[in-house]
Amino acid sequence: MTRNPFDLSGKVALVTGANTGIGQGIAVALANAGADVVLTARRDPSETRALVEAAGVRAHVVMADLSSIEPCQRIVDETMGAFGRLDVLVNNAGIIRRSDALEFSEDDWDAVLDTNLKVLFFLCQAAGRHMAAHDGGSIINIASMLTFQGGVRVASYTASKSGVGGLTKLLANEWAAKGINVNAIAPGYIATNNTAALQDDADRNRQILERIPAGRWGEPGDIGGAAVFLASDAAKYVQGHILAVDGGWLAR
Repeated sequence: MTRNPFDLSGKVALVTGANTGIGQGIAVALANAGADVVLTARRDPSETRALVEAAGVRAHVVMADLSSIEPCQRIVDETMGAFGRLDVLVNNAGIIRRSDALEFSEDDWDAVLDTNLKVLFFLCQAAGRHMAAHDGGSIINIASMLTFQGGVRVASYTASKSGVGGLTKLLANEWAAKGINVNAIAPGYIATNNTAALQDDADRNRQILERIPAGRWGEPGDIGGAAVFLASDAAKYVQGHILAVDGGWLAR
């Protein structure tokens, strides 16, 4: 019987920022596809853990503050201690700071670049060293619409997410021959706690929906489906790609 190429049974996935929103949606989708999931977060991801375990797979929590590279190797080591392998890394954790470019502070620049780009790279490195020495694996970075666009009042966020796009391609170039697939997902407007203010602003919500050909906000599960694809054998020949999951936002 031919194996379902989207089946993640027997694989171990690590998801950062897994306590809510997109991270939770990705973790649950990977679990429903059969993967055991390691949940990394600053806040207790007990709700996500319950949803993962309800899918009939194992979950393990690693509490970590990803504002510095200090926990990167520990996260991989704890994953190995819990499950003995690491097949999929999803770099979802990220922060944003807003201010006019003329007033943007060095602290807001450094905080966002450290979490969104520096820590992402060194977690890729820690996971990549393991994957290169074993059977390969998949790394999925969470990019943004601002990987492609400039945005306003989010200088460090735009710079970081543009960097995520470039770094994804660089790592694919270096690691494809080692059996490591490196790709990214660029979410559009997704209905989460982080976007609640935009959804509640009638004028802004209308403007956003008018530009989205699909006519609706995305759900975390929409990003989860893309993550399952990129983590699976179905994407074995997909390298260095940034997959926009945006309801057609960029097409408009």
